[in-house]
This record gives sequence, C-alpha cells and structure tokens, in this order.
Amino acid sequence: MTRGIFLAGNESVLFSAVAAETEKRVEQYAAALIHGGNAAGSMAANASGSVTGGNANSVVKTGGGISGSSKGRIPLVWNPGSPVSNRTLILSAENWLGRINDALLVCSPPAMYKPAESLVPAEIETWINTQIKGWLYLVRELAVYFRAKGGGTLVLAIPETGSGGGESVSDLLGAPAAASFRAMACELLLSAAVEPFQILGFSFSEAGQEKDFAAWMFKILDEGSKKYSGKWHKYGKFPLFK
Repeated sequence: MTRGIFLAGNESVLFSAVAAETEKRVEQYAAALIHGGNAAGSMAANASGSVTGGNANSVVKTGGGISGSSKGRIPLVWNPGSPVSNRTLILSAENWLGRINDALLVCSPPAMYKPAESLVPAEIETWINTQIKGWLYLVRELAVYFRAKGGGTLVLAIPETGSGGGESVSDLLGAPAAASFRAMACELLLSAAVEPFQILGFSFSEAGQEKDFAAWMFKILDEGSKKYSGKWHKYGKFPLFK
C-alpha cells in the first residue's frame, strides 16, 4: 500500500513548499486549503500575493499564493468552521487514499493589519471559526481516526513569526490565529507519549526558508523514527530538536 498523505493549511508559500515535497514522495495526495486572507471575502488578490481591499484603514498581507505544480493533488472541499465538514473531510481523504498515514497541518495565517475599531463583528466571528476553531475540529477528527487505526503521524508546522511589515496598526487577527495554533501544537506534543500515533511539531524562523524547511521536515518524517515524536523541531542554519 502506498503512503497516504493528507495536507491541510492556509493558502501560502509554506503550503506550496510542503506540497512540492509531498509530490516527490507519492503519486497522489489529498489536500484541503483555507483560501484567502479576508474573513468577509471582500478582498481581491493582486499579482504579488498580497491582498488589499475595501477599507482604507486596513491592510491584509498573505504569505503568498500557491505556486508550482499540482501534480497528483486531490483537492478536497473544507469548511473549517463546521464540525461536520471536518468529519467529512477525513472520510473523503481516506476514501481517496485508502488510508491516511501522515496528516500534515500547515498553519500560516495571513496578517491583517487593521485598527481595532474597524473590526467588524461578523468578520471576527468568521475568522475565529476558520482560523482557530477549524484547527481544533480537524485535530479532533484526526485523533479519532489515528486511534481507531492504531497509528499514524500528525504533523503541525508553523513559521516562528508573522510576516511583520512595520505597519502603524496591529495584526489583530493573523497573530492570534498563529499563537492559538502554536499553543494547540505544544499541548498535543505533551500528550504524544500516551497516544498510539506520532505527533511532531515543526517551525522555522526566517522568511524565504520555506523550500529548505519543507525538505528538512520530510527528511525527518521519512525516517519514521519514534524518537522524534512529542518534540518541537526548529529549522535554522543549525537545525535544533527541542
């Protein structure tokens, strides 16, 4: 049986890099994307991959668009804020792949620089459902799945910091989403010792490292060693295992 790889995450340069490495290892893999950077859906992407839009007081920056080939990618529909959609997503991935061996969750939420008074309640609610609750729903379904199968690998990958940019307003949505994912990942790593499946965390600190980071991450995953489970692995000039 071939290796079943399921990939989920934000539309970003990081996701694209991880997808490219995935394509080197399997003929087909299942993928689900969180598209775009505006919770209200009123932004328009420009050629550079950044997103700007209707409110002159707001600036949204994404991590970049998806690039490279999509050879072998099986795109799956995903509504992150829906528990039912997350359950259906795992069933669909298993149906296409036969079995999910590795689940790679790539969190790289776009930064949204916006004054607090300009935040729209509906926008906040949609952002939380999509960028925070969605990950919790998905992790729950994957944990149920891997426990039932008696094994598997759950990977949580995230950049060390946001995109920054020296804006005069704060990133009130992107940064909290990334912090929530990191906190969730840390707690999951603490529970790895009592789980029948492996849990690994990965991060890198500098923009532009995405391709090298993805290759390094897969090198560790390909070894399949249980000694890596429950640890946070940080990539840099001198990669560290925490």
